[in-house]
Amino acid sequence: MHRTMIRAFIFILLGLGSTGAQDMQKKRPAKGAATKLPAKRVTASKPSSLPASTGWTQWGGPNRNFTSDSKGLANSWPAAGPRRLWTRALGDGYSGIAADGATLYTMYRRPAKLWQIGRVDQEVVVALEANSGKSLWEFAYDAPHLKGTDMQPGPGPDSMPMLTGDRLYAVGVTGKLHCLDKRTGKVLWSHDLYEEFHGTRLTYGYSCQPLAYKNTLILMVGGPGHALMAFNLNDGRVVWQKQDFTNSNSSPVLINVDGQDQVVAFMASNIIGVDPNNGDLLWSHPHSTQYGLAISMPVWGPDNLLFFSSSYDGGSRVLRLSQNANKTNVQELWRSNRVRIHFGSIIRIGDTVYGSSGHDGPCLMTAVEVKTGRVLWQTRDFAKASFLLADGKFIIIDEDGNLGLATPSPQGMTVHAKVPLLTHNAWTLPTLVGTKLYLRDRKTIVALDVGQS
Repeated sequence: MHRTMIRAFIFILLGLGSTGAQDMQKKRPAKGAATKLPAKRVTASKPSSLPASTGWTQWGGPNRNFTSDSKGLANSWPAAGPRRLWTRALGDGYSGIAADGATLYTMYRRPAKLWQIGRVDQEVVVALEANSGKSLWEFAYDAPHLKGTDMQPGPGPDSMPMLTGDRLYAVGVTGKLHCLDKRTGKVLWSHDLYEEFHGTRLTYGYSCQPLAYKNTLILMVGGPGHALMAFNLNDGRVVWQKQDFTNSNSSPVLINVDGQDQVVAFMASNIIGVDPNNGDLLWSHPHSTQYGLAISMPVWGPDNLLFFSSSYDGGSRVLRLSQNANKTNVQELWRSNRVRIHFGSIIRIGDTVYGSSGHDGPCLMTAVEVKTGRVLWQTRDFAKASFLLADGKFIIIDEDGNLGLATPSPQGMTVHAKVPLLTHNAWTLPTLVGTKLYLRDRKTIVALDVGQS
């Protein structure tokens, strides 16, 4: 009797799997093709038009510094939070939300189902209507997790798509880079950073946020001869690949040192500056972090001060960079292990740097005097948090899903509102376009109106 039941169960399971696989095979688009899918269920109020704005087309916003020029934001919110425009289900991942005109772009992971025999998990690039959340198109590709990666904190993807002209550039947690037509999702060119270039295999997967410079796309890849790489934006051709540093989970930033453009990259054991035109090394400074987990992006100031920070006993440093006889001089002003920013945003306002300091234990919103390293204040108002600056205020989302509104100053931070909105882990940075705020966790994406009523 027992053996008969087992045989029957196996037969049913195989039958369902075969039927499901056949059905999926019929519906599955050709490899590399984008699909226009029926919209997932969306809960929305009456759609409203998007105000004019520069958009949010790259990591960190228009100027890659987590600052928006939006005005007219509310000074407080009702107890229930800002007005919700729409919300919908979305797959797993921490990918940021890019915004360009009336369209949003992000990435998520689509796990293979039990009955989909021979199928593997996929990463999906999706375009959404900004006013409604409705799916416009999706591009999916196979992305099984690589051997040796630890996906316990989340399966990815972690990188935010980047927009330049009519192109969308997206790279997933397995190092697969695609250039897509932003209107249709059609693949224009692609690379596999691990298979083709043997980039550094990162414990928690690939998460570098692309940087555009002139006609190139610059990425941190890691490994001998291609610590950083530049690809032609139009055809994907390798323009240059140089340096031998081990990669990290951080992202490059463009700075200008006394008239010279430089790309700064926070690698596993060093922070470096390279010439974005050819990849030549201009300077390097050591900064050790356990397991090579440098994640946050460095912050540049108009006074030639470079602030960078990492958790895992890395701490924070400030370097003063200057040019002399076509050579970059590097002077370390201070180092402190008291401030250890794990990931997310770091924002400089005047002579003060703000960040969420901490890792496994309590995380503290922290203000640091950039020229001296003196900690001005710390507060436990939020769990580990990411935030942006707009209209003189921080819009904050912490990892527990609490959304906050606060005014920072060197003397302290005044919290105007704090409401539960998302679920743990809410690690994706917020995106702001005009007065429309876009947020996501590992299950849901939501649009809010944070303007004055």
